[in-house]
Amino acid sequence: MQIRVLFFGVLKDLVGCPTEIVELPEGARLQELLARYAGKFPRVREMLPAVALSVNQEYSKGDRELRAGDEVALLPPVSGGAGEAGISARGADCPVRMVREPIATQSVLDRVKLPEDGAAVVFEGVVRNNTRGRRTLYLDYEAYEAMALKQMDALVKEARSRFAIREAAIVHRLGRLEIGETSVLIVVASAHRGPAFEAGRWLIDTLKKTVPIWKKEYFEDGAVWADGEPFPQEIPRAGGTIEPPAASK
Repeated sequence: MQIRVLFFGVLKDLVGCPTEIVELPEGARLQELLARYAGKFPRVREMLPAVALSVNQEYSKGDRELRAGDEVALLPPVSGGAGEAGISARGADCPVRMVREPIATQSVLDRVKLPEDGAAVVFEGVVRNNTRGRRTLYLDYEAYEAMALKQMDALVKEARSRFAIREAAIVHRLGRLEIGETSVLIVVASAHRGPAFEAGRWLIDTLKKTVPIWKKEYFEDGAVWADGEPFPQEIPRAGGTIEPPAASK
């Protein structure tokens, strides 16, 4: 059976391609696929304890049985973080979007807040000109877009119920960003300021740990993928799930 495998961030560089089609025997499990790459790429094996796995855009454990046509993604730790052009999870009116144009903060704010809201909290993640003492020239963001939109949409829904806010919106940039540009925008509208502030902080903190978005930093002397934050404990990791491929009969 054929499985489509996707690589992102530093894993894409280590493997040398963003995607490939792999032939596996019927009934193969995700851990057998991992073993192939771990054996072929030593640096990939070293990274696996920090790598999360997804099958068909859902986080998955290594013992999951694969089926023909499945889409498997190997996800290094994420480092996530208006033009009207962009991709949304549920249509043009969806509060969750990924865009390749500058984010128009005021436009998003105007769409989110309503007369009954007593508070509207805005958070903007901005590209700064330095990282750990090195001068940053620009950034480049990439994402597993379909999965990222699902995750962002789920975060907004959870924030509504967890913090009793009325609405929230998340817009994230992709592609090249210059110094001073907004990489991620979060807007929260609520009757009261307390829930709005709490929801905004929770949304950005959770997004940066769980949504598959990666950042490459460009300096005068080279470029590196930014170190991502560890995935939360509830998201299964690849480490410890590798089994060698079954011996040929």
